[in-house]
Amino acid sequence: MNTARDLRTRVGSVELKNPVMTAAGTSGHGAELGAYFDLASLGAVVVKSLAATAWPGNRAPRVVPVAAGMLNSVGLQGPGVAAWLERDLPELEAAGATVVASIWGRTVEEFGRAAEALAGAPECVVAVEVNVSCPNLEDRSTMFAHSAAATAAAVRACEPCGRPRWAKLSPNVPEIAEIASAALGAGAEALTLVNTVLGLSIDVERRAPVLGAVRGGLSGRAIHPVAVRAVYDVRAALPGAAIVGVGGVCDAPSAVELLLAGASAVQVGTASFADPRAAARVLDDLRNWCEERDVRAVAELVSGAHRENRREEGRGDGR
Repeated sequence: MNTARDLRTRVGSVELKNPVMTAAGTSGHGAELGAYFDLASLGAVVVKSLAATAWPGNRAPRVVPVAAGMLNSVGLQGPGVAAWLERDLPELEAAGATVVASIWGRTVEEFGRAAEALAGAPECVVAVEVNVSCPNLEDRSTMFAHSAAATAAAVRACEPCGRPRWAKLSPNVPEIAEIASAALGAGAEALTLVNTVLGLSIDVERRAPVLGAVRGGLSGRAIHPVAVRAVYDVRAALPGAAIVGVGGVCDAPSAVELLLAGASAVQVGTASFADPRAAARVLDDLRNWCEERDVRAVAELVSGAHRENRREEGRGDGR
């Protein structure tokens, strides 16, 4: 007997039809991927991070392929929240997409302004991802996500958005659970784990850095184990936290691994550059994976590795 699979999931107070989303920065600001698949079929479309005003980004070159991934230093180029609301969001709304708006700022005040500009957004915008893993001029060009206090300040400043806040954190810290706890304490409903890993590529012929901004963020399959570790550690430290896993998701096994580690949903990012249909393909792959293994609901997978680990600890090592 063929039993329908229940792919629904919850991220904090937000219910999604399935756990597969795009990742900020990899699917554009609007309905660009709508030419390749039905955007309404995903759990959500997470748009490229937006500032309160237009931002030009970094100088070229901005992207370079590397082994098992890519380095990017796009620099959060974007039109600003107001222009996005006017020009890009209507196409997403017309496509029936569930939307998560990602915002960033160089200062706490800029985060607040971006959040305020989203207060009147249509109902299709179900959450706001607060991208604290971006440069912070108030903290000597480090990242908000490198400081528990700075992360909390940015998340708190975004309350005027009037929607659930998801804090997007950096893996480039010694204790990510400490930063995660600060974000939740400041009002974040969920945590997006993780952003890119800091890296650098050098052109051996020119003997100079490839990227115009020298350093960039490493993403793709290369960082998947880093993302799984971050999700697992935060779930263990904060059992009640809602988590979105991102980093190297390209098929059902990589998505399921993050779910087992403790995520309630996943985001598909770098894979979309090689295949614009990647997010839809991962969703189909996940549905088939569950069918083949008689997994009746995605909820059965969430935090499964922790449950199994506790069972094994209870049985002992058998020696």
